[in-house]
Amino acid sequence: MAAPHHSHATLNPAPEPPAVSAAMALAHRKYWRFNVALIATLMAIGFVVSFVLPLIAPALAEVRIGGFRLPFYFGAQGAILIYLALIVVYIALMQRADRRLQRAFDADASAKANADASAYTNAGVAAPATPGTLSR
Repeated sequence: MAAPHHSHATLNPAPEPPAVSAAMALAHRKYWRFNVALIATLMAIGFVVSFVLPLIAPALAEVRIGGFRLPFYFGAQGAILIYLALIVVYIALMQRADRRLQRAFDADASAKANADASAYTNAGVAAPATPGTLSR
């Protein structure tokens, strides 16, 4: 008869994540919703460039760009340039979203610090020094 198997995870459950404010939870939800929507949109554009344009390329054979027929341009250069543009768009939009999330985090941290300081003041106790400040 074999000994019962105990998983390490059941003996030591993962600690609970720290509580976050409602504003921060909303900021995180907006951030990830934007991220998923952006990825889905860019992947859809990539799908169209990879699979739909080659299917309709014969119908576009009369259109010329720089002296080349449009299907040749798509196959030789256009698709690669569009993929690079998708990467650049993703980087630029996600950096903007990261900055927005950082501003929400900073605002939440300062609001929490102000609330903590006012709680200490109302209790008649000196507030503890925050990192980066000198206490005298």
